[in-house]
Amino acid sequence: MGILQKLVLASGSPRRIELLQQAGIEPDRVLPADVDETPLRAEHPRSLAKRLATQKAEKALASLKTETDYVPTFVLAADTVVAVGRRILPKAETFDDAANCLGLLSGRSHRVYSGICLITPGGKQRLRLVETRVRFKRLPREEIEAYIASGEWRGKAGGYGVQGLAGAFVIKLVGSYTNVVGLPLYETVALLSGEGFKVHANWLSGARI
Repeated sequence: MGILQKLVLASGSPRRIELLQQAGIEPDRVLPADVDETPLRAEHPRSLAKRLATQKAEKALASLKTETDYVPTFVLAADTVVAVGRRILPKAETFDDAANCLGLLSGRSHRVYSGICLITPGGKQRLRLVETRVRFKRLPREEIEAYIASGEWRGKAGGYGVQGLAGAFVIKLVGSYTNVVGLPLYETVALLSGEGFKVHANWLSGARI
């Protein structure tokens, strides 16, 4: 009996859905897992990203198992953390959040960490961490105010989305660009493929999502 070709994405992030679709992968179901994202005392950004990704995957799986028609499937979760040194930046929800984040990132380098957790139909758990270094130009007050007015920062770690207007802030990026967007594609596809998920199924059928 082959491995079941079904995938549940434990995230409601439009960016993560779009990135999977970019790789030709369409989740069979999107099941956001609501977890407390508050960092633990003295928790390193790397540890936070891995812990939250794992908790999201486990919570989504637990929710699936309560359903009467539950069938074992692949469950994929991710969490992205932006940090300056060990200082973890919030997911900006207010104007002040965004202004504080952008002021801190202006003219400096920061790191973006993504934890990826995959639980297979057989219950095996795989975890990866991806790190990208990003350097911003110096941001004049007027540019920060204009970006805040755009609203693109809402709900984004570090108060910016590199795939939008903030892409013009980036002087240098070392590592995975898709990691900064929200889901490192190379590592995600490698995890799925390594556990038997047929990531190229839609490619071979000529189906373009």
